[in-house]
Amino acid sequence: MVVGAGIVDIVVGGSRSLKEKRSVVRRILGRAKNTFNVSIAEVGAYNGWKRCRIGFSVVGNERGFVNSKMDKVVNFIEGLNLADVVDVSIEMYSISDALNGCGDYIIDEFQES
Repeated sequence: MVVGAGIVDIVVGGSRSLKEKRSVVRRILGRAKNTFNVSIAEVGAYNGWKRCRIGFSVVGNERGFVNSKMDKVVNFIEGLNLADVVDVSIEMYSISDALNGCGDYIIDEFQES
């Protein structure tokens, strides 16, 4: 099993209030979730009027599939033109199906920025 976790930092340029920023963030989250069936949420920079940190994750059987889907999510957020993407961080974890005798899963970490 491969798990991908991504962080996208955005700036909502036209936002003049926290309410406007949250409205834009809700639209981004809803559209990405409906389009790609990913787990996605606002995970940081809650109280600023312009900045936001969005976290999302993808799970699959193949590293290539997970990596491709994560890239598509980031490109989709950029393509919405609702906010400017200023930073992206992606990490991928490979979790082996085999147990190592103690009942613990074996985790290999891949990091991509």
